[in-house]
Amino acid sequence: MISEQITQGVERAPQRSLLYAAGFTEDEIKKPLIGVVSAQSEIIPGHMHLSKIAEAVKAGIYAAGGTPVVVPAIGVCDGIVMGHRGMHYSLASRELIADSVETLAAAHCFDGLVLIPNCDKIVPGMVMAALRLNIPAIVCSGGPMLAGRVKGKKTSLSQMFEAVGAYKAGKLDDAGLLECEKGSCPSCGSCSGMFTANSMNCLCEALGLALHGNGTIPAPYSERLRFAKESGKQIMELVRRDIKPRDIVNEQALENAITVDMALGCSTNSSLHLPAIAHEAGYKLDLKRFNEISEKTPNLCHLAPAGNHFMEELNEAGGVAAVMKELAGIGLLHTGLMTVSGKNVGENIAGAENRDPKVIRPVENPYSRMGGLAFLFGNIAKNGCVVKRSAVAPEMLVHTCTARVFIGEAKAVNAIYGGQIHPGDIVVILYEGPKGGPGMREMLVPTSALAGMGLDKDVALITDGRFSGASRGASIGHVSPEAAAGGEIGLLRDGDQIEIDMLHYTIHADVTEEEFARRRKEQVMPESWVKGGWLARYQKLVSSADEGAILKV
Repeated sequence: MISEQITQGVERAPQRSLLYAAGFTEDEIKKPLIGVVSAQSEIIPGHMHLSKIAEAVKAGIYAAGGTPVVVPAIGVCDGIVMGHRGMHYSLASRELIADSVETLAAAHCFDGLVLIPNCDKIVPGMVMAALRLNIPAIVCSGGPMLAGRVKGKKTSLSQMFEAVGAYKAGKLDDAGLLECEKGSCPSCGSCSGMFTANSMNCLCEALGLALHGNGTIPAPYSERLRFAKESGKQIMELVRRDIKPRDIVNEQALENAITVDMALGCSTNSSLHLPAIAHEAGYKLDLKRFNEISEKTPNLCHLAPAGNHFMEELNEAGGVAAVMKELAGIGLLHTGLMTVSGKNVGENIAGAENRDPKVIRPVENPYSRMGGLAFLFGNIAKNGCVVKRSAVAPEMLVHTCTARVFIGEAKAVNAIYGGQIHPGDIVVILYEGPKGGPGMREMLVPTSALAGMGLDKDVALITDGRFSGASRGASIGHVSPEAAAGGEIGLLRDGDQIEIDMLHYTIHADVTEEEFARRRKEQVMPESWVKGGWLARYQKLVSSADEGAILKV
């Protein structure tokens, strides 16, 4: 056992004395030490209940003969930091989380890990650390929030952001806005649609790093506590059998995750996190591989914001396992791969059942024959960009639009709310990429403003920043190379015509290479607002979005 480095032998008497000081008994010190990494905090609704999840995990570990050790992880609530300077810290925090989990586990010689994340960057950050460490690990999320209720209809945080646009457009009064505020987010848990947190928690199941139900069992349900106890018990089986994350996450497992991603219609942020996870496992995910998988993967689910279904309904319909069984039935999954259950993928989903074909459409009747995400390439995105195609109005899949260019999110939002954006425009937001932001801010405010003002079927948006999983409409992000790295998107001007074809994965500005070269000579990069602190280090080291915005040293 790894923990014997601090628990065994006369030379380790000083270390044992400190463990006794921490309250451990002699018997507990002799058992495998399991790090229970909890992101609990009182500022994030998705994390406010994680202390209860951690207690349930501890009970499972104790029951299976291990010694649980709760340690912390930080988290940023993307909803709370949306639309202001705080969002610069969100994606960047993924690296801090991975580094801190690696540090706590390696320094204290844990024999295994139970990872308890719940929101956006916390999930991939913890998974990245587990792959670095390559000690037995299992993901046990806190679960999704229940859907809200406003005027008798189910709702979520995405409708709350869109309500601001409706208010600005005079379509909603003060009382209506307050009703939305108090009704949209009714419980603990990660926000109730197929946003980034729930996307990544579902994809942990597809990767084989979590038991069935990780992504969908609602946070307030007692079933979530039972799930946590089972996860605690299962980590001891993984330690006993020495099954490690890199035994599970390989190229085929990553392909399974992308396939499930396409079927579920996950957040565009998954295309940042899966390449970063792959990197830690020793693989490189090319964005064109996403398109190849999308071409043969039917989109089976339209969860909010793409549709009117929510995570609780996906859970009731059979969850991720039911989606995977649909896909496996037509040969789209690698079913022989090992998972944290100790069984292979095929064995895990053998008993799954699609209990609601309205929520999980059968493969014979998909929403579309292609997957939920599309990666576009062209002269303003030579290394690619991404759009959540399943959340785009049909008339916007292939169209030509007129560029309205803005340096930074704030100016674009002011123009949208000020009535300066019109049907046929495409809002271009520059210098919001991993390096240019820095931190690649989410653009839920401008996309929600467009939707709330009724422009989401007439106006597109493109940026080297990224989008919340709650964004819908023709929202194209992650443009690579980004403007701050000399990408052609930074050379666009008002009035440029941009041709978009999401069905054939292309995006093209009607600007010649000669004109781009002329504009490049005149280009003046804006000065970064970051003058110190760890974001300055991040800005120097971060790679482009097409590589997963990983840090390179």
